[in-house]
Amino acid sequence: METKNTIIAIVLAVIVLVGWNFLFPMNKNNAEQQAQQTVAEETTVEAVESPNAETESVFSSNTSEMTEASEEESGVFEEYKPEEKFTVKTQKAEIVLSNKGGDIVSYIIDLNKDGEKLEKNFIQMADNVSDTNRAFALSIGRAEDQIVNDIFDVNKIDDKTYLFTKTYLVNGQKVVFGKKYTFKDDDYMFKLEILVHNESGKGLNKNGFAYTLRTSPQIGTRLDPKDRYDNRQFIVYTGSKNKKTVIPSGQYKQWEKDYKWSGIGGKYFEELIIPTDVSNIKNTYYSSKVETNDYANAQIFYEREAFSGTDINDTYYVYIGPRNEKDVEIYNKAEENSWNLSGLRLTESLNTTGFFSWIEIILKWALELLHKGISNWGICIILLTLILKLLLFPLSKKQSLGTLKMQKLQPQMKAIQTKYANDQQKQQAAMAQLYKEAGYNPASGCLPMIFQIIILWAMYNLFNNYYEFRGANFITGWISDLSKGDVVWSWEKNIFLISGFTGNTIRLLPVIYVITQLISGKITQTMGAGQTNGSMKFMTYGMPLIFFFIFYSAPSGLLLYWLTSNILQIVQQIVINKIMAEKKQEMGLATNTQKTIPPKAKNKKSK
Repeated sequence: METKNTIIAIVLAVIVLVGWNFLFPMNKNNAEQQAQQTVAEETTVEAVESPNAETESVFSSNTSEMTEASEEESGVFEEYKPEEKFTVKTQKAEIVLSNKGGDIVSYIIDLNKDGEKLEKNFIQMADNVSDTNRAFALSIGRAEDQIVNDIFDVNKIDDKTYLFTKTYLVNGQKVVFGKKYTFKDDDYMFKLEILVHNESGKGLNKNGFAYTLRTSPQIGTRLDPKDRYDNRQFIVYTGSKNKKTVIPSGQYKQWEKDYKWSGIGGKYFEELIIPTDVSNIKNTYYSSKVETNDYANAQIFYEREAFSGTDINDTYYVYIGPRNEKDVEIYNKAEENSWNLSGLRLTESLNTTGFFSWIEIILKWALELLHKGISNWGICIILLTLILKLLLFPLSKKQSLGTLKMQKLQPQMKAIQTKYANDQQKQQAAMAQLYKEAGYNPASGCLPMIFQIIILWAMYNLFNNYYEFRGANFITGWISDLSKGDVVWSWEKNIFLISGFTGNTIRLLPVIYVITQLISGKITQTMGAGQTNGSMKFMTYGMPLIFFFIFYSAPSGLLLYWLTSNILQIVQQIVINKIMAEKKQEMGLATNTQKTIPPKAKNKKSK
């Protein structure tokens, strides 16, 4: 019985297969068309080696020799070539190029005056480089495709110009890829040209894309995820405004709007990519994937759309250098830079306070003016803070005296509020008349405070991001770098619950700052019993303690400003309190030293 059932099952299966092929025959031509449409799944890319030959192509302006595929087609194995590295030195950078993919494997900036790197100062801008991810590596096709890892032919045109070429078989067609780097001796910007040549004239189309260019996986200095004062930003300039997005670890997002240029920015350094024809870029992604040793990338991928024809020559200008106004503003005028570029507006990449950035410009000008006469940046910070306090003193005095006028008007104000409790319109009119007769403007107390807050925010942003503070020594052995926290004592072995906060470093500036903040808050309390409520006590004693934890690892230049400001505020408030005490006596108001006795208590005492 089982044998019979097995035979029946086999016969039925054969009938079903024959019937399926009869009812739905596979058209050979249609299959070929579908294969072409789904080139993403079927595209084959194969590196080949060949003898050199003279040819007219897009490479003819760069080199007279071009590689053609022939050895592998004739069955000859490709000869093994080792990886070679080539060093380019300029006054601004030391760059190491590799013939493996024609990529950048090292990009060191912030050299000394002689163009040599100093172990403590130089910055590696091609950071987190690995075998699968290098600076300015190419992928044939989309961003998710692996980077080109083959050995390229090298043509050293001069000491500052290198051309890397490699021939591939893409869907059976010979396609030559070229990467040409051109550096200038006195410029942080270099030119990168991506060259593609297809002899058949059919262009390059893999998945609807030709290639993907990527930036460096990371830029220096090494990003510490615990440092709240440093981050990595994806920067885009649209032509009318800029957009800066902090990139948290583990992201991969697409920028879907038009732009002129884009890049990655850190606290003191940045990497900006300026395509000469951004319309060729179909998709742009920014990534912070963690690939090696728990170190997140900060990288951009540019997917170039497919092309038809014989040649393309895509040019990208790349700025890798300080995130500093004087170094990027030169690209606004052609006569000020080596590339004759103009109108790029790379200053839009800088960290500023936005609408109030003009205040930062003034403060920076004043700081640099002081530095022309005083070489120590720390002393310059103290002097600038002193100058600002003196300039703002009249506003602070006016604000404090305004509170006295408000105290004097309190009884009349309460009477008006009681009289017109059910009519807000009449209450407001009566208040306005009272202010007018007394010569008091309620906004006069707010405006000085608002202006001081704006100045405070501008100073905070300036001192936290000012490039010149990098490595600037104030007090040797204690505050040796104004861009970092001060150091009194440090240790290597982690201590539970302590190392996570202190970073294995004892700092003194945050302690002094909190002490001065507590003293300043105590003295700043205005005279009067009503000022000792819970909220005022929290502002006086609670906030400085919170700031201690927030500012413990803050740059010492920023803390030096806060500390100096607190000390000057204490002196200023002592002077203002003395003036206010005299004014109170003139106005007949009680002072803090006079203990007012309630009327009922007075009556009982007299009886």
